[in-house]
Amino acid sequence: MSRVRFSTNRFFGTPVPAGIVPESSTGAASFHRGLSGYAPTPLLSLPALAADLGVREVWVKDESKRFGLNAFKVLGASYAIWRFLSRRPPYDPDGDTSKVERYTFATATDGNHGRAVAWTAKSLGHRAVIFVPKNTVPARIDAIRGEGAEVIVVDGTYDDTVKRCAETASERRWQVISDTAYPGYEEIPRWIMEGYTTLFTECADQMLAAGNRWPTHVLLQAGVGGLACAGAFFFAMRRAGPVPSMISIEPTDADCLLESILSPDGSIQIAKGKQDSIMAGLNCGTPSLIAWPVIRSRFRFFLAVDDDYAREAMRALAAGKGGDAKIVSGESGAAGLAGLMALCREKELAASRAELGLGKDATVLLVSTEGDTDPVSYRKIVGG
Repeated sequence: MSRVRFSTNRFFGTPVPAGIVPESSTGAASFHRGLSGYAPTPLLSLPALAADLGVREVWVKDESKRFGLNAFKVLGASYAIWRFLSRRPPYDPDGDTSKVERYTFATATDGNHGRAVAWTAKSLGHRAVIFVPKNTVPARIDAIRGEGAEVIVVDGTYDDTVKRCAETASERRWQVISDTAYPGYEEIPRWIMEGYTTLFTECADQMLAAGNRWPTHVLLQAGVGGLACAGAFFFAMRRAGPVPSMISIEPTDADCLLESILSPDGSIQIAKGKQDSIMAGLNCGTPSLIAWPVIRSRFRFFLAVDDDYAREAMRALAAGKGGDAKIVSGESGAAGLAGLMALCREKELAASRAELGLGKDATVLLVSTEGDTDPVSYRKIVGG
């Protein structure tokens, strides 16, 4: 049985509808630099791993260091909530703070985005209610509650949880801060994607500072597609070098982007798997309405890998063989490397590898989107 599913993109370069892409690739970075505790996360070169995989360079952005939250998601949540509140002055004109309007922010999450929304809400004096699917592990629920949020467990998948969150928030007049867009809800997800571009702004600055380097290939894990869309937008706008080949990585159990690109007209499709991969942050059944047109236009290749590749990638990052830096990367965090390993090793991907130019001259950028957000599972897989 194959460990991968894949497709080239016959829709590559098709026009993106107006108003879909984020507004700016610099505004979010300026905002984040002004936050207390901000610092660029490390970008690490792994030469021994690159040699093992037969490419020139592998660079990994380690998002476990982001604001002490062990994941990148706070970049989107903080920026979106700030944009939302900036339209609603929070203080009484006379300075009476008792009249401050307090919001309840709600979202659906597999863990990391929910914690980011809760952290941002708490830091600004607002309330958060976070909806999670039933297969969310206790450690991620505890982390959300640790930020002062109420957690509601939904008996269903991530897509079921998104629906329940939207319905409940509408009934109770809560404000949804979701990283996936659906009909009638598009502006805030666009802000969240814009927030994610800070990550890529840092990457570009760090790679250029390391000797005028620039990626030839960027492999990005995709749940609903927010991070992937942000990356595609950023590298299309920031022309410090040729636009790299963008490659989408998903679990075989939740590969809604791959299903969509395989459809006759490249329209949004629902994943056929059970959405129960160990790559929990990627267990999403439907692409984001506004992310998908950008991804369809700008990604060259779509790859889904099984959980064993994620486990292997986690171990490789943790081991730091050959003098490479050791990186604590969770199941979803290691998905980019899982995809790279599959591309470099699977015989059935040889033609795709050649078509993509993924060989000895390739400089590959990966993002480890999370650390050990499920410590029990991490120890079982990596040891120690």
